[in-house]
Order: sequence, then structure tokens, then C-alpha cells
Amino acid sequence: MRSRVHSSIDDIDPREWNALGGTQCPFLRHEFLAALEHTGCVGAGTGWEPCPITLSDDRGLAAAAPAYIKTHSYGEFVFDFAWAQAYSRHGRRYYPKLLLAIPFTPATGPRLLVRAGLDRGAVAKHLLDAIETEAVSRRLSSVHALFLDESARMACARAGWLLRRDCQFHWSNRGYSSFDAYLETFTADKRKKARRERRRVAEAGIRFETRFGGDLDERLLDTVYGFHRETFLRHGNEPYLTREFFSEIAQTLADSLMVKVAMHGSMQHRASADTPVAAAIFFWSQEALYGRYWGSAADYHSLHFETCYHQGIEFCIERSVQRFEPGTQGEHKVSRGFEPTLTWSSHYIADGSFREAIGDYLEREGGAIDDYAAEVREHVPYRKAPA
Repeated sequence: MRSRVHSSIDDIDPREWNALGGTQCPFLRHEFLAALEHTGCVGAGTGWEPCPITLSDDRGLAAAAPAYIKTHSYGEFVFDFAWAQAYSRHGRRYYPKLLLAIPFTPATGPRLLVRAGLDRGAVAKHLLDAIETEAVSRRLSSVHALFLDESARMACARAGWLLRRDCQFHWSNRGYSSFDAYLETFTADKRKKARRERRRVAEAGIRFETRFGGDLDERLLDTVYGFHRETFLRHGNEPYLTREFFSEIAQTLADSLMVKVAMHGSMQHRASADTPVAAAIFFWSQEALYGRYWGSAADYHSLHFETCYHQGIEFCIERSVQRFEPGTQGEHKVSRGFEPTLTWSSHYIADGSFREAIGDYLEREGGAIDDYAAEVREHVPYRKAPA
């Protein structure tokens, strides 16, 4: 097989890329990665230099990995700032490094894409060999594969890469027939609190509309993006994604983009029900719903929980979506039915002494993560904790 490093996802035929099997995850689709490049989210001046790595055979594209040369560690959600500082203290250069990941997206999924019909394990090894060769030829300090599915995690482990785990909070659909049926699995106290949260939002005169990409005109996109941007600005940052990104993705991945729009008013008073007051931005497939961004124009009691969590869970139940990944952090998600779930990354460290030191650190960190997840699991709201 022939390996190649590209300077843009646009160098690769979209049909061949999407045929590699990543289409169940919207973030791995060619359209998503291309929109990041087209609208300036990644590329020159961003610290994210696209360099997708591919393998080809006589039939065309055989395997690929979404890859970026990074000159910083922002927008990754797997934190290695301390590693960079350690390199600096020893007079070594940590950046640039190579990243196998979806920019700004802490969602688990494939990172080593292999065409159906090939020996997945053998081809993944060949792809990782090509990635290591690229890192060595560029004299990069390291390679980091983030938010790995089980197949990629095992391939990286077999290749001798270091494994790192963290904890997110995910929701699992266990075949609930309705949201009320789902709440029946809660303890009485937790069920009462969840119903009270939802009731407070409804009593404030707020209802929700579900809009997919094709239902989002530019005016509504302006409003939704404005909510999202305001949330970032309150924390002192501009959003990672540009306004133009959402215009493009609403057209090219219309069915995968979903927005829950909170409208102030009620169905009985439609004249007062046409003002959006909050929105949550999701991406989804039949396999998973991914909560990404949210924002609001006013402070309504429990609106954040309803918009970002309850509405998402209800969407999954209605459409038989298997799981809901609402993003990073947030122990407040646990009382609403999200359970501690381990996420994985893998790391190739070129320098042997640093690799040993980082490996020791990851072993200690991993034990602490396991203890944390076990402790949090004691607080899930279910009458009997799911297996």
C-alpha cells in the first residue's frame, strides 16, 4: 500500500473518504472536515494545519486518518499542557505535534478508517506505521489520537502507544417507550426533581421546536449562533467555530445538524411565541446524539437543563438513537440520567525518556480516573444502577 500525507481534505475524493466507514459519525464525514477548512476554523493562522494521512491500493483509498499538525494544545479536550511545560523545562521542543482527532470535538469515534473487506487489524497497523514515519520525518515530538473507539484503541495499544483514559457522562437508550417511561426508572426523589425542572420551563411559557439543517435559514442561524457566541464570550473566548461554518454545514450535512430552539410563549398565544430565547446545537446519527453548543438570551429557571439534556434525551427516545454524548465535564448531568463513561486517547512519544515518564504519570492518573468514575456511579438517579 502507498501512504500519502495531504495538505487538505479536499485533496481526497469525498465518496472514497465517506466509503471508509466513518459515516455513522457525522464529525468524520468529508463534508464536516471540509467545512472546517473552508470557513477558517482550521488552516493558516489557527494552529491546526490539516494533513490527513491515507493509504491507497489498486482499488483506490484503502485507509485514512483525520490528522492535523498542532502548534498549541487548545481545542483538544485531552490536556497535555503539563507535558509541554516539562519539555520546555528540559530545553526541548514539544510543538509542533501531530494530532489524530476531530477539531474542537470531544466525541468518541473511529480515528483509523479502513475500507470494508480489508484485514482491519493489518491495515490499521500499516496506517499507524505511516503515521509514526511521518512524525519522525518531520521531527515531531509526539502523536496524539483522541477520543478513540474500541478498534482504534486496540490498534494503538498493539502498536505500543501509551493509553490514557478520562471520564465523561453519557446517556444510554435502553429501549424506553417515552420520556415518562424513562423517568419511571428513577428513584422517587430524582423523578420528582426532573419533572419539576421540566414543569418550571413549561410554566414560563417556553416551548421547543426541532430544526434540522434544512430548516435553518440565515436569519435563524444568526440568532442561534449569537446565543452560542455569547456563551463563549462570557468565558472570555471567541467560539472555535465561525458563523460561516454553520451556513455551510446546514447545507452539506443538513440531516446531521439538529437544533433545539426554545421559543417564548405558548401554543395558545402564537403571536407571543415567535421569539427564540435559547438554543442547543446538536449533531446526530442513528447511533448517537452529540450535544455541542448552547446559549440563551435570558435566564429562565432550569432552561439550560431542559434545552441541553431533557430535550436531547426525549429526541433519542422518539427516534431510537442509541446513546447521547452531551460533551465534556458536568457532574450535574448525573442526576439527569447520564452515567460516568471512560473515554480513551493514545499517545506516541518519540523520546524514550519522556515516554517512560509520561507512561508512569498515566498509570497513576488512570487509577484516579477509575476511582472517580466508581464514586460518581454511586449517585446515578436510577432505582438500580444499570450494568
